Amino acid sequence: MTSSYKQLIQIALVALLLAGCIAVLLPFTGTLLFAIVICVTTLPIRNRLLRLCGGRSNLAALLLSILLLALLVTPMALLSGSLADGVELAIRHFKPLMEKGLPTTPPDWLRKLPLVGGNLAEYWHNLVASREEMNNLMQQFIEPTRRLALAGISLFAQGLLQLVLVIFFVFFIFRDAHIYADALHTGSRMLGGDLGERLLSLVEGTVTGVMIGIVGTAAAQAVVAMIGFLIAGVPGVVILTFATFFFSMVPVIGATLLWLGAAFWLYGEGQPGWAVFMVLWGMFGISSVDNFLKPVLISRTASLPLLLIVVGVFGGVLVFGFIGLFLGPTLLALGQALIREWLAHAGPDAPSGPLQNGMQ
Repeated sequence: MTSSYKQLIQIALVALLLAGCIAVLLPFTGTLLFAIVICVTTLPIRNRLLRLCGGRSNLAALLLSILLLALLVTPMALLSGSLADGVELAIRHFKPLMEKGLPTTPPDWLRKLPLVGGNLAEYWHNLVASREEMNNLMQQFIEPTRRLALAGISLFAQGLLQLVLVIFFVFFIFRDAHIYADALHTGSRMLGGDLGERLLSLVEGTVTGVMIGIVGTAAAQAVVAMIGFLIAGVPGVVILTFATFFFSMVPVIGATLLWLGAAFWLYGEGQPGWAVFMVLWGMFGISSVDNFLKPVLISRTASLPLLLIVVGVFGGVLVFGFIGLFLGPTLLALGQALIREWLAHAGPDAPSGPLQNGMQ
């Protein structure tokens, strides 16, 4: 057998091996990427824990994994259970309406709605008079709502499992962090010398900036929302706060759904003053955090336009599931930063960040 044939066989074997590795890793692509993002973002915490643990990498990785479980998985589990209970409660509430029909008189809060209350009350009477029309309306409303609720619960349950797997990967990445850091450092030098080092530093800054901007803003909105819920006397403050944290990562409409729903609940309970307060608090308190704090946090290390956040969130959820809320905007921001750097032909050497010299 000639040397050329041997070389072709070797290339074919390597290609098959690479294809097999890609096929095995493909289902875990999003989870692994998100684990890497969390590792880059929480690297300073890991380094402090490593010093406190006397350099024992296993113990530091275990403590950080437990901390992430408490901060991410526990709230997700509580929120998933609350969503399931809420769907069950809604089904029990609407089932009598389907069986017995609507009451003959509309509720007072519906008639008292400004501008549209009278028209809605008249439509209510028409529905009561026409059983067939009412059933059609209820079917049109309930079926899409049921599908949407089930999809939401499925997304949160999937996200719960993904987060557990992500933290599992985080433990092993941080346990052997020095090995991966050396590999990254060597790879960056092989790919482009000073340019590789600069791009690696840029990756670290962009990932950290976007994650701090998204998660930090969501946490701030959740705190502001919790204060408003407590002042207005809205029940289920703990669950609503956790829900605000996760929903705030959806641009424009995320947290609005929650504080607007709380305002409607207050109005329905005969508390129009507190309902108005909740609307004002949501508009000028909760939403203003997203408008002012997020650009400040992100602009410290990365410039992320609103379009990239919107596309990243929804596209990330479609591709990666729940973790796409975090991963989508981060990947798009990182791609934007790398393209800008390549187009600029790489300037002077950037100072090395903790990604290169912090994993020890």
